Amino acid sequence: MEAESLQQFYSKHINKGETEKEPLSNNIGHFNVFKLEDCLLPGKQVQYSRRDYYKVSLITGNNRYHYADKSIEIDGTTLIFFNPQVPYTWEALSDISTGFFCIFTTPFFSEGMKTSLDELPMFTAGGKPSYILNSEQKDTVTEIFKKMMIEIKSDYAFKYDLIRSYLNEIIHMALKTEPSEKLYNHPNANSRITSVFKELLERQFPIETPAQRFNMRSASDFASDLGVHVNHLNRAVKNTTGKTTTTIIAERIIAEAKALLKHTNWNISEISNSLGFEEASHFNNFFKKQTSVTPTRYRTV
Repeated sequence: MEAESLQQFYSKHINKGETEKEPLSNNIGHFNVFKLEDCLLPGKQVQYSRRDYYKVSLITGNNRYHYADKSIEIDGTTLIFFNPQVPYTWEALSDISTGFFCIFTTPFFSEGMKTSLDELPMFTAGGKPSYILNSEQKDTVTEIFKKMMIEIKSDYAFKYDLIRSYLNEIIHMALKTEPSEKLYNHPNANSRITSVFKELLERQFPIETPAQRFNMRSASDFASDLGVHVNHLNRAVKNTTGKTTTTIIAERIIAEAKALLKHTNWNISEISNSLGFEEASHFNNFFKKQTSVTPTRYRTV
């Protein structure tokens, strides 16, 4: 799964005319800050994917975040930290959500800092990124975000140093707070991770041109994209479906192969390559093992 770039973020999620756009790159990395309401455009769906930037969100409302194999339901005000290694999406459970968020890259945070991002608990692999805030904490963080929004538009020569200090203030405030353990009590975690796995699998289809290539062919590929251990993914899929991860991937490949054999004039080598096989002979053996007939025979019956 390809990570969403900063350019894609700006083109997809920012309401032109309401939020000023900063340059996408400079010598200290990238930073920008937004009001959440300005970026929630009607009909815009946030896909489950990675981003190639970090994100810190202050959100008030009733929402559900899906983060790796976890689901976090929010009702109130929560401070949430996202890192580029873990895919996520979120869904609104009520009509109104308010707040702020900022996005930034590693070079921006690391400028003059002794602490690296991957050393911070909220950004570590398997870390717990959500922190419930009381009304006083909400007001404090809201004011910090407002200061960021003022500075990002200012002409102050050292504004990024000041903004970096504001970002650190938010991070250290969160570190003084207990992570939201209870948010992770998903009623069926196995079902959730299986659903996400299948969503990522389906997103690679249909194969529409011979140049398109199916790349994620193993359980390890999917586990890596989900930010979970492959054994955890395999257990979850087996417990939910009764099938192995490898079996489900194979079944989907066969379904696509049959469609391509029946509904295109691509040769066997082109189909084989588009489905991720290095050699047509490997595809032939795989197809025959799964269906008891060769690709050529299947195409002619």
